Amino acid sequence: MRPQSAPARSASDVAMVSRHVEAGIHRLPRALHHRIMVHASAATRSYCNQVGRYFVRRAGDIDLVPAGEEGGFEAETPFDTVEIVLQPALMERVAAELGGRARVSRFETRHLLRDQRIEHLARALQSDLDAGTPSSPLFADSIGAALAVRLLGLDGPDIVGSRVNRLSDAQLKRVLEHIEAALHEPLSIDRLSRVAGASSSHLRTWFKAAMGVTLHRYVLRRRVERARVLLQRGDLSTSEVAALTGFAHQSHLAHWMRREIGQTPRDLRGRGRPGDVRA
Repeated sequence: MRPQSAPARSASDVAMVSRHVEAGIHRLPRALHHRIMVHASAATRSYCNQVGRYFVRRAGDIDLVPAGEEGGFEAETPFDTVEIVLQPALMERVAAELGGRARVSRFETRHLLRDQRIEHLARALQSDLDAGTPSSPLFADSIGAALAVRLLGLDGPDIVGSRVNRLSDAQLKRVLEHIEAALHEPLSIDRLSRVAGASSSHLRTWFKAAMGVTLHRYVLRRRVERARVLLQRGDLSTSEVAALTGFAHQSHLAHWMRREIGQTPRDLRGRGRPGDVRA
């Protein structure tokens, strides 16, 4: 197999790569990380050496390969796949946060799994990769932890939903105030969990219940709104506004402004400042 593009994430907990697999015999070596492979082509027939049988994979079919497991297969035709890498430390941390109801040992080799939640999370990572404008570490953290929660709960009830709870008013206030004060900085789920005094798994669930939007989306919207105000004020360049609101560069800012409010920095200014790129 050869990678079609560079990994979307460099963070240690979760990474993603798109792969093009040629027809022929392939070996899947042991790895120190868990692998989630989502088939991204039309129906493809292959022979699995591990179980000694043929499989027909269709778009959206998922294969799970735990850390330390190996395999091999023979593909009759070329196909594309999306491979998500999860570190065992993430699975163990999420299992601990869920209060012992989840067992990491539940994650075992599976073939042709269909799971809408995993597909949705994989598409979110893929869209971020395709956009060419990587989001904040909070996005990768949230997706990785959500995948871990789902994998831990494949054979049992909805683990997160099994406990009814919420953020207290004081916890929510601390998180919102911290976000406002640190929009120009990288914000991770771990950092905000410490501010809230709650596990990262619970913070994601409870924050959405309280605010009606995911934590990642809320942070993005606040960054876009702060950028809108600064751009309309007119005394800063677009690159300066991007840096002050936590965006990687001008194009990153323009991408999310178009998605969130349907306007670009240039639209808000009426005309560009010297040194601003057209976005």
